[in-house]
Amino acid sequence: MQDFPRHSLLATRHCIEIGVVMDPIATIQIEKDTTFAMLLAAQARGWNIHYMEQGDLYLRDGRAYARMRALRVADKARHWFDFGAETTQPLAALDVILMRKDPPFDMEYVYTTYLLERAEAEGAWVVNKPRALRDCNEKLFTSWFPQCTPSTLVTRDARQLRDFLHEHGDIILKPLGAMGGSSVFRVRAEDPNINVIVETMAGEGKRFVMAQRYIPEVSEGDKRILLINGEPVPYALARIPAPGETRANLAAGGKGVGAPLTARDRWICEQVGPALRERGLLFAGLDVIGDYLTEINVTSPTCARELDALYGLNIAEQFLDCVEKQVASGE
Repeated sequence: MQDFPRHSLLATRHCIEIGVVMDPIATIQIEKDTTFAMLLAAQARGWNIHYMEQGDLYLRDGRAYARMRALRVADKARHWFDFGAETTQPLAALDVILMRKDPPFDMEYVYTTYLLERAEAEGAWVVNKPRALRDCNEKLFTSWFPQCTPSTLVTRDARQLRDFLHEHGDIILKPLGAMGGSSVFRVRAEDPNINVIVETMAGEGKRFVMAQRYIPEVSEGDKRILLINGEPVPYALARIPAPGETRANLAAGGKGVGAPLTARDRWICEQVGPALRERGLLFAGLDVIGDYLTEINVTSPTCARELDALYGLNIAEQFLDCVEKQVASGE
C-alpha cells in the first residue's frame, strides 16, 4: 500500500478510517460495553471500521502492521457483528486507532503499546496515547493527585503493609495490573489471615501492592466518572456493592445507579482533567468513593452505555466529535 501524509489521506476520503484493538468481540456483553457503543457511533457516521485483536498486530523492519477485518455492528442481542473483507496493511493507513484492550496490564500489553507507538510515529492517531497508557498505571497514577486520594501506600514490604493496617485498622489491598475488582481484598486489624494475604499478594516481596484506607462510603457507591478530553460527563454511575461484598465493580456483582456529579466530584475532575489532556488520554474514567479518588482508568474505561440509558445521553457521540475534530486538525 502506498503511504500518504495524514492531511493528504483525509483530503482524498469521504469518511474516516478507524481501527479498534479490543478483546474478541464475540465475547463482549453489548449492553455494558463502551467500546461497542463507540463502534455503533462510528458506523452511524459512515466511518469504515477495521477490527483487530492483540495477536493481529506485528512489527516488520520498524513498521507496524496488522491483519484487519472490516466490521459491521448491530445493537442486537443475538447477532451484534459481522466481519467483512480481511486485509493486512500498515497501521499508519488508518486515521485513528482506538486502543480498547482490557487489562491485565502485563508485558504483552506493554509490547502492544510499543507497536502502536510506531504506528503513531508514522502518522496514525492512537487513542489513548500509547506512551500515556504505559506511564499512567490505573492505580499508581492517583499518586500524582495526593490532594484527592485517601491515605495510600505502595510497597513490596510485608512489614510496611502490616504497619499500615495497624495505623488505619481497615484497609483495601489491590494488585497494580488487574481490573474489575480482581484480587482486591478488604483487611481489618483483627483478621487472622493478614499474613497469608499479604504474602500472597506481594509474592513474598517480589510484587508491589497498593494499600488504601478503607472508605465506608463505598456502601453508597463507587462512582465512575467519565471524562472526554479532560471534561467530565455531568453524571456518574454509582456502583453499589452486592450484599456481603466489599467490591462495588459491576464485574463483581455491583449494581449501577445514576448520580449527578457533586461539587467535590467536579473539583476532583478539575484537578485531574488537565493532566489527562496533556498526556493524550482522551477518554478516561475516574473512580471516586465518598470524597476520594481511588483509581484513574485509562485502558478501556466503561459505563457509557449504562449512563446513556439512564440519562438519554450519547457519550460515544461526544467522544467521536472530539476524535473527528482532532483528526481533521492533524493534531
